[in-house]
Amino acid sequence: MKSKYGWMMGAAALMALSAPAHAGSADGKIQVKLLGTAVLPDGKITKVLSNGVGVPAGTQAYANDNVVPTLAVEYFLSPNFSVETICCLTAHHVNGAGALAGTNLIKTVKILPATVTLKAHMPLGPIKPYIGAGPTYFVFISEKSGTTTKALGLPKNKLNDKVGVVLQAGVDVPLSDKGFGLSLDAKRYFVRPSSHWYDATGTEQLATRHKLDPWVLSAGVSYRF
Repeated sequence: MKSKYGWMMGAAALMALSAPAHAGSADGKIQVKLLGTAVLPDGKITKVLSNGVGVPAGTQAYANDNVVPTLAVEYFLSPNFSVETICCLTAHHVNGAGALAGTNLIKTVKILPATVTLKAHMPLGPIKPYIGAGPTYFVFISEKSGTTTKALGLPKNKLNDKVGVVLQAGVDVPLSDKGFGLSLDAKRYFVRPSSHWYDATGTEQLATRHKLDPWVLSAGVSYRF
């Protein structure tokens, strides 16, 4: 499991280590952020791809929200442009809605949203708003079939890793000329993975495509050097 997302943590560490060691500065090349992050996915089913168990028309789903810590590492290419990557792992479950209201489809799934954004900064005095965009690759880990799907004879669940895009906006507020600051950040991901359930023989019996598309809202502290 570590091999799937260890590259991201390694890249973040490399970015930090590649900079010359010096004291914090409001104009430094590297900025590190420690954030509290609310992950607010949708989870709506956009298409039933296969239906060997005969789920009814009007079947829908939703994923629960979660709050996790996030580490962001940012490298400034120039005073107004930077590249940022984040590291976090968030866990969710997926329940039925519509014709399947009250059911549990996925007991738990962990998501690593490997993300890189190019950001444009627009200083307004001491406040520094920014916008950004970039690619993302959602890695799904430790999927477990839900209580309802298990009862239907589908003990195994697997979500396909998926490429998507992300839009970003936020603001950095320096607290001093020593590199310390506050950060507010909002991201909207656009990712449409598919979920597959298998019977005891390993045969796929149910598959659905989902509009995951989470909002990811963060706030925390930053240090630039």
